[in-house]
Amino acid sequence: MTDLSKTGHVEAPSGEAGTGDPLDRGLGVPQIVFMVLAAAAPLGLVAGGVPLALAVSGSPGMPLYFALSTVMLLVFAVGFTLMAGRVRDAGAFYAYVQAGLGRIPGLSAATLALFSYTLLLVGVNAYVGVATSNVIERYADVGSPWWLWAFVSLGIIAFLGYRDIELSAKVLGVVLVLESLLLLVMDLGIVGHGGAHGLTAEPLSPSIVGNGSLGLGVMFAFFGFIGFEATAVFRNEAKDPDVTVPRATYVAILVIGIFYSFTVWAVVVGVGVDSVTGAAQADPEGLVLELAQSYVGSVWADVMQLLLITSQFACVLAFHNVVTRYQFSLSRAGTLPASLGVVHPRHRAPSSSSAVASAVAFVTTLVVVALGLDPIGDLYAWFSGAATLGIVLLMAATSLAVIGFFRRADERQSAWRAVVAPAVAFLGLAWVVCLTVANFPLLVGSTEGAWVIGGFVTLSAVVGAVQALVLRSARPAVYERLQDTSSGRGPKGVA
Repeated sequence: MTDLSKTGHVEAPSGEAGTGDPLDRGLGVPQIVFMVLAAAAPLGLVAGGVPLALAVSGSPGMPLYFALSTVMLLVFAVGFTLMAGRVRDAGAFYAYVQAGLGRIPGLSAATLALFSYTLLLVGVNAYVGVATSNVIERYADVGSPWWLWAFVSLGIIAFLGYRDIELSAKVLGVVLVLESLLLLVMDLGIVGHGGAHGLTAEPLSPSIVGNGSLGLGVMFAFFGFIGFEATAVFRNEAKDPDVTVPRATYVAILVIGIFYSFTVWAVVVGVGVDSVTGAAQADPEGLVLELAQSYVGSVWADVMQLLLITSQFACVLAFHNVVTRYQFSLSRAGTLPASLGVVHPRHRAPSSSSAVASAVAFVTTLVVVALGLDPIGDLYAWFSGAATLGIVLLMAATSLAVIGFFRRADERQSAWRAVVAPAVAFLGLAWVVCLTVANFPLLVGSTEGAWVIGGFVTLSAVVGAVQALVLRSARPAVYERLQDTSSGRGPKGVA
């Protein structure tokens, strides 16, 4: 077994390219980036998330917040991609936290990640149900409950997730290209017409920060990037992952950041800097569709409304794949049932894990329907906010893990990559966490509700820590194997 005190590497688990593992699909940078960008759901975020962010935050500075988030995540990616080449496990955040901070924080990160991405899966899928119901009512004049289409969506996702990942990649790629072109045409239409009151850089000016809630604005901006860690989650299915994962990570962050900053700026100037938050509060679901109709044409708005469904669907499919692979990785580590770590002999996919992820999403949606929660105001807003908080916490922990990992490993790395960039990223992410927590009551609508939702986020992390402690006492062999990440071993001294 490799001694990391000498090499600084956690050896590749089964599934690494070239090992003959059935998960090895030879995915390249474009395919992985497609899945990451699909998780970002460009049209879904711009038409659904951005108006909600403008309405809740009361700030027209969302383009600035996206630009700021891009810079912060590029700094974070310095340490993240460095770890990706050393900790060769598909667990991404959880695997890196475990390698750098130890087994107990690592398993805590794993359960927090599973909880957060499951919330996203269910919350965004509710939006799919609402969007589908609205389209059918508009064009067929037939009313239908949102939850019916939400269950239909989950059924299709269960079918795709059970099968070859390349099928999902092709579906996501087609949807991504169509929705991105749709938004770019709208952006160019707004720019060509000079916006509502002329083109201005005011939405990108630091002076606009004082308008509205900075915390909620930054939180929603970070929400637009959620899923970029999939570059590491899909490493077992990647071609030459030590090269593919870092490239795909930087490409994904840059593309998401530039595209969103420009598009959200176009939305703000298209409506008008002084009136955009009021318009978003009056009609968040129709804001962007009305912009498309005004600047491009009614046909374009109709096509956009149809593709809004496929955009959010692609987002749910991407999150489903992330949850599936987290469960798969944890199963291989021995902390989840072994059946979740089985690869389907024909589909060459973690099909059992996919089926469990689908079942959890079905049951969670059933509970939500039974409680009578509003699919957008409650489910989508609350779940996305809670998940964003959880994932930013994971990123902050990962930054600390990078420093801890290379402090113990006898491997020379530049101070910028192994210490300075991760430390700067941690401080920035800790600031985002504080802003999010401070403004959570505004998102939820009450301090009590914020405590409840925040409590669930905390509880999900505590569950993992408790499980690790139980394993250490009752199943020491499994606990010891956690740090192995299948066949290698983390730095000495990590408990």
